[in-house]
Amino acid sequence: MKPPLAIASAMQQELRALMPALTDARSVVRGGRHFHLGTMDGEPVVLALSGIGKVAAATTATLLLSEFDARALVFTGVAGGLGAGVRVGDVVVARELLQHDMDASPLFPRYEVPLTGRARFATDAALSDALAVSARRCMARAAELLGAAHMADFGLVDPCVHEGLVASGDRFVATAAESRALAAALPDALAVEMEGAALAQVCADFARPFAVLRTISDRADDSAHADFKRFIAEVASVYTRVIVHDWLQGGAGEVP
Repeated sequence: MKPPLAIASAMQQELRALMPALTDARSVVRGGRHFHLGTMDGEPVVLALSGIGKVAAATTATLLLSEFDARALVFTGVAGGLGAGVRVGDVVVARELLQHDMDASPLFPRYEVPLTGRARFATDAALSDALAVSARRCMARAAELLGAAHMADFGLVDPCVHEGLVASGDRFVATAAESRALAAALPDALAVEMEGAALAQVCADFARPFAVLRTISDRADDSAHADFKRFIAEVASVYTRVIVHDWLQGGAGEVP
């Protein structure tokens, strides 16, 4: 049997959205985490809840690659929008990831991960392409999937897909001042979150393909906490379920 595809989620609600589709499921505990193995849409998969923050994400990614020999890793979750036009309800498919709180200067340039010679870690192009296609199909059906009432409730209008830089750091960006400072320092950053760049570094160490898929839950400003859990349960988890199934059904088995 070929090695599984790994799908990790930062929040329990997203993992729960995927679990019903897992057949022949069994759970294994490693490093205090529950890993759920089985088949989804004909593909062997392992699902995991990473927890929040860079250390939690790095630990989870390391276990997925070393203990389960995952042949590729997809991370799903929510993020705060930074880029112009990146709105609540949109989806961002990362093309690069960077730790915005990494600063070992003057020994190394700001943002550069010491001893690696790089600050930005690129996602796998083919894997990200496929997820972007699936995400666009999901966005085209957003009104049908969420319902008009939910769309109106969260102020969602014509959600779309963005691709580019995602910044990660070990703090929840929740003030307009901090959001503006990040956008000024990293003008090409589309979104900010707390796990992706750590996972990217681990996958680079293991030379395994990976991708990061983020639903924009807020604009990383003073209202970032409003209805956060409800948004994950009623919007982001729906997106995750639909996008992942579309991706798996559309040829995910071709991932080496």
